[in-house]
Amino acid sequence: MDSQHRNDEENTFTTDDNKQTDDSRNQSGQTPDRSETHSRKPEKKSKAYTEIVEWTKAIVIAVVLVFLIRMFLFSPYIVDGPSMEPNFETGERLIVNKILYTFTEPKFGEVVVFDVPEQNRKFIKRVVGVPGDKIRLEGDDLYLNDVKVEEPYIKEAIEQAHAKGELYNKRDNFPNEMISETVVPEGMIFALGDNRSNSTDSRSIGFVKDDEIVGRADVIFWPLNKLEFIKHRY
Repeated sequence: MDSQHRNDEENTFTTDDNKQTDDSRNQSGQTPDRSETHSRKPEKKSKAYTEIVEWTKAIVIAVVLVFLIRMFLFSPYIVDGPSMEPNFETGERLIVNKILYTFTEPKFGEVVVFDVPEQNRKFIKRVVGVPGDKIRLEGDDLYLNDVKVEEPYIKEAIEQAHAKGELYNKRDNFPNEMISETVVPEGMIFALGDNRSNSTDSRSIGFVKDDEIVGRADVIFWPLNKLEFIKHRY
């Protein structure tokens, strides 16, 4: 009997010891109970929700900024047609500065994009006359206020045509039957395509109003091998 009693005591002692060991493990955090595990799930969900909200805000802000920039500052334009060759070719993509002419006026030699309401499309041409200028185009010779001016942006093309015994401008002179007024009115410009033999411009559509000008073409950004700032001064 004494022997059985001792065994019971030993068994009791062993059971208590195991319980104490389990308690110490729980207290030390080695084996967290279920309540602790469940308490962490809301924290993870809360963090994920916060990240989603922040990303959503960032995307919305980016979209708004792009919209504002395109609406008021800069806009892409794709060249379509041969009218500005050899300086601009079909498929080239340009960045048009839309805010520049809010602070300054178009100048001779600048390349501009403007609306043509009658044709419901945009043209890209070069400014060759501003308000008060008297324009005359005879063959390959451009006169401003009765003084012949050089056009360095098409000089090489003109020389190549002359070397073949040809005129570079095989089309309309100015003034002509369609447009007889020669002095550029206030609030307008006179614009020509660089490809004088294949360009619909102020020789046929007349002067371009300031409020029809979208902006100045400043950068060729595609294709990448033609990436450059556009020359407006030579």
